[in-house]
Amino acid sequence: MNYTLHQLKVFLKVVEHESITRASEDLFLTQPAVSIQLKKLQDQFTIPLTEVVGRKLYVTDFGKEIAVAAENILNQVEAINYKTIQYKNQLGGRLKISIASTGKYVMPYFLSDFMHSHKGVDLLMDVTNKSQVIKSLENNEVDFALVSMIPEQMNLNRIELLQNKLFLVGSPKVHARGTDVNSIFSEFPLLFRELGSSTRYSMEEFIKENAIPIVKKVELTSNEAVKQAVIAGLGYTIMPLIGIKNELKNGDLVIVDHPGLPLITQWNLIWLSAKKLSPVAEAFSSYLIDQKDRIVSERFSWYEDY
Repeated sequence: MNYTLHQLKVFLKVVEHESITRASEDLFLTQPAVSIQLKKLQDQFTIPLTEVVGRKLYVTDFGKEIAVAAENILNQVEAINYKTIQYKNQLGGRLKISIASTGKYVMPYFLSDFMHSHKGVDLLMDVTNKSQVIKSLENNEVDFALVSMIPEQMNLNRIELLQNKLFLVGSPKVHARGTDVNSIFSEFPLLFRELGSSTRYSMEEFIKENAIPIVKKVELTSNEAVKQAVIAGLGYTIMPLIGIKNELKNGDLVIVDHPGLPLITQWNLIWLSAKKLSPVAEAFSSYLIDQKDRIVSERFSWYEDY
C-alpha cells in the first residue's frame, strides 16, 4: 500500500457527500483533481470503494470500512500535530461548536480574540437550525452549542453571552406612515422560519398568547431568505435584531412597534454537564467567563441601545 494522507482526505470528502462535485467544492479542488486522487487510491485495492449506478455515486460497504480506517488515521496524524504544538507550551487542539443559524451574527465576535491568541487551535463551527444543534450536543459530537432557548431534560452547563431581541419588522415600502399596527397580521402575510427554528417557536408562542389572527403564513428555510422576502415586500416577520443591523441602517427594513415586543431571550453557550472538556474547550470557557462583558461592550454597543 502506498496511499497518501491527501488521498485519504479526498476520499473522506467523497464519502461524506457521495459526490465528486460537492467534494471538490469543499476541498477547493477541480473535479478532475478529485477524480484523479480517488482513482489513485482505488488502484491500491482490488475491491471497489465506490460505484456509479445511473448517474449517482455510491460508497460500497468495503469503501465505508476503509473510510472509518482513513478517519482514524487522519485523527491520529492530527493528534501528533497538536502534541507538537503543546510541547512548545502553546495551546493546541480542535474546538467544535454547533450554533443556531442566527448565531452566526453572534459567535464569531466571542471567538475572534481567542483564536488570534492561540494559533494552534483549529475551529470547526457548524451553522444549522436548533434541532440539529441539540442533536449534535446530545450525540457528543461537539464541545459547545450556542442556542437562544435552553433544551429541557438535559443536564447542561451554560454561559450567558448576549440578549436575543426579536422585533416585528417590515419593508418601509409596505409599512407606510399611519399604517394601523393592529391590521398588519390580518392584512399581510407573516413570514416564518422552518419547523425546529427557535425564532419560529418564539413567534408562534407570541401569536398564541396574544390570540393574533394570521391571514396567511409563508415559510422559508433560512433567516437570510426571510430577511430578503421582507425587504422585497412579501410580508412581515418577527426576527432577531442581531441579524438586521445593516438593513436597518440602510433603510431596507423598519422596526414596527407592537405591544408585547420585542421578545427577549438569551444567547447561551451550553455543554453537557457530564462532558470532560478538552484543554482547548476548557480554556475557551474560562476565556468567555473573563471576557464576555468586555466583548459585549466593544462589539455590541449598537445592539444594547435598542
